[in-house]
Amino acid sequence: MSDLADGAQSEQARSADTSAAEPSAAEPSAAESSAAESSAAEPPSTEPEAGKKKKSRPFWKELPLLIGIALVLALFIKTFLVQAFSIPSDSMQNTLQRGDRVLVDKLTPWFGSEPERGEVVVFHDPDGWLDGEPTPKPNAAQKFLSFVGLMPSAEEKDLIKRTIAVAGDTVECKKGGPVEVNGKALDDKSFIFEGNSPCDDMPFGPFKVPDGKIWVMGDHRQDSADSRYHTSDANKGFVPVSQVVGRAVVVAWPVNRWSVLSVPDTFDQPGISAAAGAAPGVLGLAGAVPFVLRRRRRLTAGRTAG
Repeated sequence: MSDLADGAQSEQARSADTSAAEPSAAEPSAAESSAAESSAAEPPSTEPEAGKKKKSRPFWKELPLLIGIALVLALFIKTFLVQAFSIPSDSMQNTLQRGDRVLVDKLTPWFGSEPERGEVVVFHDPDGWLDGEPTPKPNAAQKFLSFVGLMPSAEEKDLIKRTIAVAGDTVECKKGGPVEVNGKALDDKSFIFEGNSPCDDMPFGPFKVPDGKIWVMGDHRQDSADSRYHTSDANKGFVPVSQVVGRAVVVAWPVNRWSVLSVPDTFDQPGISAAAGAAPGVLGLAGAVPFVLRRRRRLTAGRTAG
């Protein structure tokens, strides 16, 4: 009995030593405790997880912003760059037909550019040229779209004609004859309406175009109340350059009539410019001045010596 008791006691003693030597599973080790303390000391990360992406706004929320930007751009383009105009009459046939849409360059006038001979220009009514003419009455939507430049203007009283003469030019046309600018006859068969005469319905001139003015005529001469018919107005039929909106550069609509509105060759013929005609005389005078001054100095020196 004593041997068995001694064996049991020695076994219990060995078990107690073993459990004392091994750490308890419930108690954390020193390394684990320090890692836990360091992680507790660090602040939580505010960066989104790599796998998550920022949620995009719905399209219907961005649509009003996109529309607003488009309208602002359209208004800017209409005001400073290009504006669409609708042709309301037959006065520019066959170059332009009633209902055509043309694009007008409004940028170059901002840099001091003025109309040149042969250009088709849009201008505000200078002296009641359109008095008595019916004016369309657009609805609210048409007014708004016209204001921002998405539709041609229907309310503004604008006209479109071809520039025939500019400041300093002398322009005239006798019955049965051609239009003459600074004594040079214009070959207008390439652009006036077929079967029309240059001015038999209303001969005019000679008139000298004042500074800051232009003389305009329609290509459909017998169906155009242009400068010829307004010589008794305040501007004597001339159109102030300040009233010019810009040059019509292209027919944009309908698609089958798309074309560039170029300047006919007859307006580029030699000698048509009033400045070019005066140039030889000016150059001759400039060359004579030094010769005269030199001769006068010699005569003065001779008299002084005598």
